[in-house]
Amino acid sequence: MSATVRSPFGPLSVAEAGGRIVALYWKPSGPDPSALQVEAARQLAAYFDARLCAFDLPLDFGTGFQERVRRAMAAIPFGEVRRYGDLARDLGVPAQAVGQACGANPIPILIPCHRVLGKGGLGGFSAPGGVETKVALLRHEGAAGLLI
Repeated sequence: MSATVRSPFGPLSVAEAGGRIVALYWKPSGPDPSALQVEAARQLAAYFDARLCAFDLPLDFGTGFQERVRRAMAAIPFGEVRRYGDLARDLGVPAQAVGQACGANPIPILIPCHRVLGKGGLGGFSAPGGVETKVALLRHEGAAGLLI
């Protein structure tokens, strides 16, 4: 059983602690993956094969403000986008704080920070490949038309 997913961006793997996914890594997994890591890899593979639109995994959303932003990102449906300002308004915080929380997301793709855009453009993406990876994920989800 492998917990490494071959993705369009190279190998991906997840880390787990306390029965929850805590990070997504852009590298192969280590030896002896847990059942949860194997399941996460299975779901990621299904996502990249266009067979899965929503993940069903226990995720560590963090606490406090980070948790609020991550849960708001996780609520954005597959193929849709929101603006930093939209989330900021919903959460009652400045858009810049939402952008910083998105950039600090340790579980990209599973917590879809790529679905959050800036007011006048894409905004950033802190995972390897930066904005190009963000655009590729949005294209994969059929949301690239929303970028125009």
